[in-house]
Amino acid sequence: MIFKVILAPAVRRARVLQRAFERDVLAEKELGHDVRWRITAVPLLRISSGRNALSMTDQANSQNRFYLTTPIYYVNARPHLGHAYSTIVCDAIARRKRALGIETWFLTGTDEHGQKIERSAKLAGCSPEEFATKIAGEFRGLWDRLGLTYDDFIRTTEPRHIRGVQHLFTTLRDRGYIYKGSYTGQYCVYDEAYVDGPPGTLCPDCGRPTETVSEENYFFKLSAFQDRLLALYANPEFIRPEARRNEVISFVKSGLRDQSISRSTFSWGIPVPDDPKHVIYVWFDALANYLTAIGYGSSHAGAQEAFKKFWPADVQMIGKEIVRFHCVYWPAFLMAAGLPMPKTIVAHGWLLFEESKMSKSRGNIVRTETILDVLGADALRYFLLREVVFGQDGSFSFDALVQRYNSDLANGLGNLASRTLTMINRYFKGEVPYPSHGASKTSADDAIADLARKTIHEFGTLFDQFQFSRALELAWALIAAVDKYIVENEPWALGEKQDEESRSRLATVLYTAAEALRIATALAYPVMPDATAKIWTQLGLGDIKKLALNELSWGQLPLGTKLGDVQPVFPRADKSAIERMQKMEEEQRVTPVVEAPATTVATGQATAASSVPATATPAGAPAANDKISIDDFAKIDLRVGMVKVAERVPKADKLLRLEIDIGTEVRQVLAGIAEAYAPETLVGRKVVIVANLAPRKLRGMESNGMIVAASLEDGKPVLAGFLEDVPVGARLK
Repeated sequence: MIFKVILAPAVRRARVLQRAFERDVLAEKELGHDVRWRITAVPLLRISSGRNALSMTDQANSQNRFYLTTPIYYVNARPHLGHAYSTIVCDAIARRKRALGIETWFLTGTDEHGQKIERSAKLAGCSPEEFATKIAGEFRGLWDRLGLTYDDFIRTTEPRHIRGVQHLFTTLRDRGYIYKGSYTGQYCVYDEAYVDGPPGTLCPDCGRPTETVSEENYFFKLSAFQDRLLALYANPEFIRPEARRNEVISFVKSGLRDQSISRSTFSWGIPVPDDPKHVIYVWFDALANYLTAIGYGSSHAGAQEAFKKFWPADVQMIGKEIVRFHCVYWPAFLMAAGLPMPKTIVAHGWLLFEESKMSKSRGNIVRTETILDVLGADALRYFLLREVVFGQDGSFSFDALVQRYNSDLANGLGNLASRTLTMINRYFKGEVPYPSHGASKTSADDAIADLARKTIHEFGTLFDQFQFSRALELAWALIAAVDKYIVENEPWALGEKQDEESRSRLATVLYTAAEALRIATALAYPVMPDATAKIWTQLGLGDIKKLALNELSWGQLPLGTKLGDVQPVFPRADKSAIERMQKMEEEQRVTPVVEAPATTVATGQATAASSVPATATPAGAPAANDKISIDDFAKIDLRVGMVKVAERVPKADKLLRLEIDIGTEVRQVLAGIAEAYAPETLVGRKVVIVANLAPRKLRGMESNGMIVAASLEDGKPVLAGFLEDVPVGARLK
């Protein structure tokens, strides 16, 4: 561990905080916690770290601070573009706040406990801790490659978090809000959520069948908080956007029941204090990270100071699918603990690909790395904040990404920078020219200045209201206006003339264009930090990280500034960029096919005979020693479906009529499995069907697809299934 120390002002308060924080560091190191910190020179002692410690200042000065959190990501699968969306948005907010001079703490991390992780680890042949560590490392590695400026990355398996969660649980129990009871009901392992309803009830969030669990649990008195929660929702700023707020209000008004907050049928979780056969419910555990990461539950003075300084959170960013947990359970837990509410919980929509939410089990994820390799991080960041109206679902495609990149970045900001700075190099030897204050100044010059001032003001207002797309639209309207201004004033023509009036006019035009470029670059910095840093350097302005956005105004471009080396920032992307990204994703999706011991057949699409044994090989299937190419296999559309209706076909001993939900529609399929399965045992079961077969008539009914099953030696079919939860409509590849 390397400690970098820079002297801070020697005030008595500072020395006290320093000693307290040093004790914290030693205590955390004894527990194996990786702590990185440094003391930096600020008006009061500031102890900060790029990752795992907090900035410390006197409590009296904590008003100028901003605490921002992402959801912590469940480690059941490696990160994809949907995860990156939430974190990129938060990074843009954090960068803007810092550039405004606001002390900002940006938290992200991973959620690593629960039954689903325990099962996934078992399937992977490793311990839950090994499984969680591997996936958490992939999240952190991707965030670092994206250049995200998070201040802390918390893992729910860390000692600091475990201590804090147990402290919160004990606090609620001591205050009379937790009691012991028993639970028998439905539970969705995929969402780690309790679900009201009889056996077979589908999870209202993900649509998967729930499992019936019966166990002794600890319960939280959620029912005691219904009125207080509704009073909280009267503040329209607490839940945004309004549509999510209305959903939550409707849910709470329908009535709240006490919530089980422990599990006793598996062990991968945080033990309940004084009752280790119970582990704390994964959502209680996960939500507490927003507290534990800034010192809640610690006995050390430095951590306690940090918690007092940064809680309550200013913005908690989440996806819309976890609104209920964050806007109902989370504030109720805080109320029970006597803690302040976060100021705003903001729920964004889903990032859709192939018209569905990105999900590993659906097979429609997009790897962030693919885009980074071809277009870079800034192209992705700009697309997500400009193309997607925040709060609504947004569609992603490689075509749309490249189109937006070319139109707004290559032809927009990049082109303005290139043409403006190239002309300053050519006509003024690479130095920012002095604009004329005399007769050569026109109303067009003033119009650009006025538009820039208006853009600065309105951009900030919209950005702070999470209207990122509209804010960027305004900034690019300024870019478009300057492009038009350049075309109309023809600086290239003025540059060919040597008279004083033409030179004066040329200087005014190019200064106006360069100053507008500086304004647009400064506004875009939080969204595209790397590209704007290059333009800033080319403008001769040095390190853009020193930008003070709170002081941004027209006319600040220093006259006579020597430009840096002018290079293209956004080379135009051609069609091959789309093809490269598509090919990279296709290569990632190809998985080897492993032969099962039994022969796999598709049942249900019978031949012309009235009934066919379930073990029959479909007509046209290759012999056992024949090979097919990957292209042949790719033609088969295998989908996960859920049986909604199952009934016998009259006068057909082996046929069942099934209605199967495959996500996009409900199909009628006739299957020759009646001798192996009673109809009532199939309802709610997930099966695999061949979805792209031409329909055929059997017994006067149309069958649209085949069900996949294995054929045993006695001819009995066994339906293909899954050990893990897989959503309806997912493709098998």
